[in-house]
Amino acid sequence: MSGSTTATAPSGRRVPGSQGGANRWLVLVVLCVSLLLVAVDATVLHVAVPAVTEDLKPGGIELLWIVDVYPLVCASLLILFGTLGDRVGRRRVLLLGYALFGVASAVAAMADNAQILIAARALLGVGGAMIMPATLSILRQVFPDRRERAVAIGVWSAVAGIGAAGGPLLGGFLLEHFWWGSVFLINIPLMLVSLPIGRWLLPESTGDRDGPWDVVGALMAAGGLFGLVFAVKRAGGGESPFGMTTLLSFFVGAALLVGFVRRQRRRKHPLIDLSMFARPAFSTSLGCIVLAMLALVGLELVAAQYLQLVLGLSPLETGMRLVPLTVAAMAAGLAGSKFLHRFGPRTMVASGFTLTAVAVVILTGMGDQLNDPLMITSFVLLGLGLQTTLFGSYESMLSEAPQSQAGGAAAIGETSYQLGAGIGIALLGSVMNAAYAPGLSSVQGVPAKESAAASHSLGEAYEVASGLGGGAGEALRSAARESFVHGLHVTLLVSAGLLLLGALMALKLPRTMECGAASQECQEQDPEQDQSQKQEQGQEQEHGADAGVPAPRDAAGVRVESVR
Repeated sequence: MSGSTTATAPSGRRVPGSQGGANRWLVLVVLCVSLLLVAVDATVLHVAVPAVTEDLKPGGIELLWIVDVYPLVCASLLILFGTLGDRVGRRRVLLLGYALFGVASAVAAMADNAQILIAARALLGVGGAMIMPATLSILRQVFPDRRERAVAIGVWSAVAGIGAAGGPLLGGFLLEHFWWGSVFLINIPLMLVSLPIGRWLLPESTGDRDGPWDVVGALMAAGGLFGLVFAVKRAGGGESPFGMTTLLSFFVGAALLVGFVRRQRRRKHPLIDLSMFARPAFSTSLGCIVLAMLALVGLELVAAQYLQLVLGLSPLETGMRLVPLTVAAMAAGLAGSKFLHRFGPRTMVASGFTLTAVAVVILTGMGDQLNDPLMITSFVLLGLGLQTTLFGSYESMLSEAPQSQAGGAAAIGETSYQLGAGIGIALLGSVMNAAYAPGLSSVQGVPAKESAAASHSLGEAYEVASGLGGGAGEALRSAARESFVHGLHVTLLVSAGLLLLGALMALKLPRTMECGAASQECQEQDPEQDQSQKQEQGQEQEHGADAGVPAPRDAAGVRVESVR
């Protein structure tokens, strides 16, 4: 995914954004809608988990699969589809992803058992993997100037925060009026709008097509990522981390990824230019993205269950409690470019992590009674901190990678985003289960079999308590609520520790927002590059086939081709 980038506009039009045209901002709108489609689906199901549990009666492992399979499949296939887009066209793969996303959404909405819902969610993950790499790589292409790109990434990251945080609100509204399948049907109108607009407006772009596409390497990367996260997910579902399936999955995944790295180092035309990882700012930014998403998605899943099952709020009321987080995230994203210019990536990302950790610690003050002032305060700080972190990390990651490697950087960045979300659910879910289950092992009057069933989740504990009835049922319900609140506190403290680790990691980022020739920033071109372009343009004028008219170029100096 390295090398030059060529871009063509559909129907022979100029690439939006070339030569400073205003159309690049319309392209940003389309890319943000694409991102919104994927981000909402990652979290919209969270408030529907109790309704899905009641209707489909999934087991504990099946319930984790329903929630977790989408981000895991998406994370596993991003590199595969990102590199495929470089070959056949990113816009083409993105539009195919729209269509697949719509079909999978319809199947998920009509699922009548857990197995079909899991399969549909996996198919949604495939569609998401087609959509996500294109958003950042096209954004990098149409915004070559770092100052403008910082604004564009601020809007893009704000939409990401709105999608992830607003998913539960939208899901709560739908569940208040419809059945749980409606949380998937909302994808279909978005897809129907995005398909024709994307086909008309988005530029087609490809990467370096030299050499064959490494199909084996792409499959190795997908299998390795899936194997590793599957092992974490099994541990998070209550399985022993030393079980045969968990260990086998972990070692097979690790072996595939090691083989993938060795294969890429040997190939003349690798899928991913691994030299990008040698740059401290690039690798540090990826780690920050993983930790930020781990905290956001994992905490939202736990918080949604806490608000509904412990505090007894409706799905809509649950979503409304997350509105402050959404508004704060949007504000932080829109103001991010100004803060980045003033404070630099290091201070911005480290401060974002620290602020998020403070918000998480404040949340440990929540008990079995609703405390709106505490919740609103912590959610506002959480939205500001996480969005500041994500913005600074994405901007540094994209700016560190040269435009010739933007496709690879985008795929890696989106893999980190989805991987962090998937691991967050599995890891924090594992911590939650480990802290929750012991409290139900010896409830007075409750048989051992019922106690074991109740220890799987708070929803199952309520079902068992209803079946038992009487004093034993009430004792089990009370014990389950207390254990869940205890597990929530432990999970929050673990999250705070991870966030502080992210703050320390962010100290490796650059102190200031620099304009480097390696990343072709800030409109001032490198003198050698500028001289090279002048010489090439002179050759085109002297030898070109179009009566001496030089080929058009975009603002980064990339030649723009027309569809003939």
